[in-house]
Amino acid sequence: MKFLIVDAFSEKLFGGNPAGIVILPKGSDFPSDELMVKTAAELRYSETAFISIMNNNEFRIRYFTPAAEVDLCGHATVGAFCALAHLGIIKKGDTCINHTLAGDLEVEVGSGYVMMDMAEPRELLTISDENSLKELYDVLGTKYEKTTKLLPEMISTGLPDIMVPVSSKEALNAMAPDMKALAVLSEKYQVTGVHAFSISREKGITAHTRNFAPLYDIDEEAATGTSSGALTYYLYKNNLIENNSEVIFSQGEAMDRPSTIKASIRLSDDKYKIKVGGNAVILAEGEINL
Repeated sequence: MKFLIVDAFSEKLFGGNPAGIVILPKGSDFPSDELMVKTAAELRYSETAFISIMNNNEFRIRYFTPAAEVDLCGHATVGAFCALAHLGIIKKGDTCINHTLAGDLEVEVGSGYVMMDMAEPRELLTISDENSLKELYDVLGTKYEKTTKLLPEMISTGLPDIMVPVSSKEALNAMAPDMKALAVLSEKYQVTGVHAFSISREKGITAHTRNFAPLYDIDEEAATGTSSGALTYYLYKNNLIENNSEVIFSQGEAMDRPSTIKASIRLSDDKYKIKVGGNAVILAEGEINL
C-alpha cells in the first residue's frame, strides 16, 4: 500500500499538522478496524487517513486517531487530496466526492491546496451557567472573562467540539489545560475536544486558535479543519462575520507549527455551505506493509 506523510495547512515542511495517508490498491477492501487503529497508534500522528479509490473522482476515506476511528478529519482530508494530486490520481481543477462517516462531501482541488465541504452545522449546547463555565475554564487553565460577551458553545460541522472564546491572544497562548480532567469533561459533554480562540487584532487573520482533544490521545493539534468549520459557523451566528464571508485562522503557534486555515460560509435557501481548506506539502512517501 502506498504511504505518505503530509504537512497540511502549511506551505512549508514541518509547519501545519502532519497526517499519515494510506492509499489502498484500487478494488481492495479496508484492513480490519483493529489493524487501522494499530497503524495510527504506531505512526502517532493525530490522524491517519485510509483511502479507498472508487470511480469518477470518488473516494471513501476513513480516519483514525491513535485511539479510535472518527467520522471526519479536516487536516487529513487536505493531506489526502494533496497526496492524490501529487500521485497523479486527481488533478488541479477536479471536483471530487469524499464519502465519509460524516456524509458525502465535495472537495475542490487547486494547485497545492484543496477546499472541502464541511457537514451541515449542528448547534448542540450553549454552556452558560456559572458553575459549568468555571469548571470548563478551570480545566483549561484560564478564566472566563465576561467582557468577551460570548459563551462557549458545542457545535459540529463533522465532529462535535466546544468553541471556547478567550479574551486575548496572550490569554490563549498562556492556556495550560489539565489533560486528564479535559478528557473526562470531553466524555461528559460527548465532544471530541475543545477549540479555544481569540479574535485577532492582526491584519489578515480572523482569529487565533488552539485545539485540545486528549480524549482521543491528542493533547493539542497544530491545525484542525472540522473545528475551523464549526468556528466559522459560531462567528456567523454570533454576528462577528457576515454571510458570504471568507476567514483565515492561525493555529499551531503555541506548538511551533504555524498553520493557516482558510474557511468560508454561505447561507442560501436556508442551507449553509461551509468550506475549509488550505495548502499542504509532502514530507515523505513509500510503502507500508499491511
